[in-house]
Amino acid sequence: MANTPTLNERAQRLADYIASQAAALRVQVHTTAGGARLIDCGIRTPGGIQAGLALARVCMAGQAEIALAPGEVAGIAAPQVTVATDHPVAACMASQYAGWQISVGKYFAMGSGPMRAAYGKEELFDHIPGREQAPVAVGALETRKLPDDAVIDYLSKALKLPASKITLLAAPAASLAGNLQVVARSLETALHKLHELKFDLNQVVSGFGSAPLPPVAKDELGAIGRTNDAILYGGRVVIWVNAEDDQLTDIGAKVPASASSDWGAPFQSIFERYEHDFYKIDPMLFSPAEVVFHNLKTGRSFVFGRVKAEVLDQSFFGTIS
Repeated sequence: MANTPTLNERAQRLADYIASQAAALRVQVHTTAGGARLIDCGIRTPGGIQAGLALARVCMAGQAEIALAPGEVAGIAAPQVTVATDHPVAACMASQYAGWQISVGKYFAMGSGPMRAAYGKEELFDHIPGREQAPVAVGALETRKLPDDAVIDYLSKALKLPASKITLLAAPAASLAGNLQVVARSLETALHKLHELKFDLNQVVSGFGSAPLPPVAKDELGAIGRTNDAILYGGRVVIWVNAEDDQLTDIGAKVPASASSDWGAPFQSIFERYEHDFYKIDPMLFSPAEVVFHNLKTGRSFVFGRVKAEVLDQSFFGTIS
């Protein structure tokens, strides 16, 4: 019987495909002096919708189906980014969650993807399965700059792998691909919120999420605002669990974004209120607008939260006359 591939090996296959289709996906592939592979999905190259879908799949190590579906915001067409997985903890928490702040000199990027499982130093991995020793490492960087040799050297040491075994995909949030891959995190934000509320994620069986794809913002600050709004005010998540009904009734109302006192205004205005300091914002804000639990143990369903189309309309289309 063949060994089950690691999350990083699964992501490597996807990255190999992206590299082989670079021209069609409008991405650029670079090899650093040390041999690391960089796939630019939107920094010096246009990227696109297909690059965004591919990038999001790498972030989830190929453990989820990610697609676009028709949708609307306040009567205006806005595609929905949909995510479906039967491996929600591995795909979302061990891989997709942007839990690695990569800071080297003046360089900074939020790191996600299965390289986090290979690194395994986040406290999160003390509570979920996922740490792995992999022969390769694949990660995604939300950044406006491609990593330099110092960043690659830092990652090589952290991952205990030669640079030639590392693949990094990069895109800013204010790009077609980066915009899409951030909005593909609707389910991940719900699971992270559940974890913060001390819900045992081993009880989560499958998950589905959707959120509207905003217009690409002109700068990173605008992109942070719109992509957060997409999930906070338009994200809808369905989670299948094996749990006790009273667990779900006790915790459910705390899961959607509306449980936070900061909820209700466009994210950019909340961010400005806290002087652009993420850590001053209520951490309980970061979750989808609506969360539905289907309890496989009892057959009962529980619905919490609601979408807020007027905030999405203001955030996405406020300049339309």
